[in-house]
Amino acid sequence: MTKRKIVLGSRGSKLALWQASHVRDLLAERAPEYEYDIRVIHTKGDKILDVALSKIGDKGLFTKELERELMRGGVDLCVHSMKDMPTQLPDGLAILGVPERAVPFDALVGPAGIALEGLPAGARVATGSLRRIAQLKRLRPDIQTCEMRGNIDTRIGRVMAGEFDAAILAAAGLHRLGLHENIAQVLPAATMIPAVGQGAIAVEAREGDDEVRRLCAAITNDSTLRCVSAERYVLRELEGGCQVPMGAHAGIAGEGDRAVFAMTAFVSSLDGSRFLQAAGQGACDGWLDVASRITDDLVAQGAEEILEELR
Repeated sequence: MTKRKIVLGSRGSKLALWQASHVRDLLAERAPEYEYDIRVIHTKGDKILDVALSKIGDKGLFTKELERELMRGGVDLCVHSMKDMPTQLPDGLAILGVPERAVPFDALVGPAGIALEGLPAGARVATGSLRRIAQLKRLRPDIQTCEMRGNIDTRIGRVMAGEFDAAILAAAGLHRLGLHENIAQVLPAATMIPAVGQGAIAVEAREGDDEVRRLCAAITNDSTLRCVSAERYVLRELEGGCQVPMGAHAGIAGEGDRAVFAMTAFVSSLDGSRFLQAAGQGACDGWLDVASRITDDLVAQGAEEILEELR
């Protein structure tokens, strides 16, 4: 009997293909009765490499072409970095799978032994993220932030060649590609709050495909799903995106009845001078209540005014 083939859509970068292969392997382990194939689809974000993401102004920069192929039936599911996913998806599509998250934090990349607090005055730190720039300016106003895009290998190479003193990248991508030896310092959420969904993978599929829905459910990690859902709730309610400096991080500490869901989020002006932060915690099944309280707290502090000015 011929196996049904499940086609996974993916961007063509090394990291995207690692993630697609990871999802394929998880699916194959839990449902070996299917055949799995990966199809590369190039997105607008892959083609425009000389413009800062914040200036392109397209919320579906790394997802639209994949979603278009998903809707027409060319692929059965799409594998994305969760942090690239808009909070509003096309009608008929949904995030149905969320595997266990990798380390969600940012990392300082550069020569061994350096640390953010030890960088020389005026150091050149590469990052194109408004979220990272705002927090860097708050932590080290003297640092020069420099735009840098391209694949991870290229960015690391430019730092190690001395073009920049350091760069800030997502630790998850470095670990997934075996490049973690280039991490000089992991920046915990207490130092730099990550992007919404950072370190997590989103598996997007057609809502009406019950067969694929069951497959996605089999590889979903409940704790990761709760945390990412809470982070995305704050992003959606504040209508944030790549064009604004904001972030959120949720985590679960402990197990069973002693497990605690904790979350922190921020909204900032571009220069970090107006930095609004809110935090909260509660029971694991109360993640939505925690996220709602944090959102209300940020709004009460003036988050909407900051975001409106930035738009």
